[in-house]
Amino acid sequence: MKQTPVVLIHGAWFHRSSWEGWAERFTAHGYAVSVPGWPGEAATAGRVRHDPGPLRDLGLAALTAHYETVVRSFDDPPVLIGHSAGGLIAQHLLGADLGRAAVALAPLPAGPAPRPGFERPSAGPAGHPGFEALSPARFRHVVANAVGEEEAARLFDRYAVPAPLRLLADLGLDRPGAGTAAAVVDPADAGRGPLLLVSGQEDRIVPDAVTRSVYKLYGDSRAVTDLKQFVDRGHSLVFDSGWRAVADHVLGWLAGNGVAAPTPPR
Repeated sequence: MKQTPVVLIHGAWFHRSSWEGWAERFTAHGYAVSVPGWPGEAATAGRVRHDPGPLRDLGLAALTAHYETVVRSFDDPPVLIGHSAGGLIAQHLLGADLGRAAVALAPLPAGPAPRPGFERPSAGPAGHPGFEALSPARFRHVVANAVGEEEAARLFDRYAVPAPLRLLADLGLDRPGAGTAAAVVDPADAGRGPLLLVSGQEDRIVPDAVTRSVYKLYGDSRAVTDLKQFVDRGHSLVFDSGWRAVADHVLGWLAGNGVAAPTPPR
């Protein structure tokens, strides 16, 4: 029996290794997990911090097209799970009928959607032309604010990377009050698969109110759309010490929507 494929899509300022816990857990539950990363992304966050150059000209359209190519390579539509900017891309791919279901965790909103409480995360130049980076202090403040200082420092060392300025501009993260360059999501689509939106109520980059506003945009669609809010969780909810509770909720939601893995967990 074929395993159900899952594609994990990370966001700006994070390395694909931020999904390592999810990849292991979903694999143990019988899913065929793929963490393709961005085009040109080095194998570790440390290597990206040392030389992010291959990512310099990456924008939202190219990044979305990259993941479209990835998901089209599967024989069956995969489950799409995205964090932050990855959550925006996952919604687009689901609407393009390229995914069986999608989960958007703390997703950046498409277009000029309201961003109440939104806090611009970038701190300054990354030491490399065309990039901005989060300092450890800024990472602690806007990403890992719901965990302790020691854990925040570990998370920064393991997962934080500079973000391309071109992508930040496309996402509306280069200046306060901006929206994405183009709305890549159709919230009225009734033919898509089920969608789960997840927020952390202490998130400072994508506040809970923003995710709730995105959820309301889907109100006219007859397709399954659910919202899960996690108390006392920040933007690091997919890779900090509380990630298992989030992952397990997603596993249960998938099973409840008929997208359980065909093989029993080990």
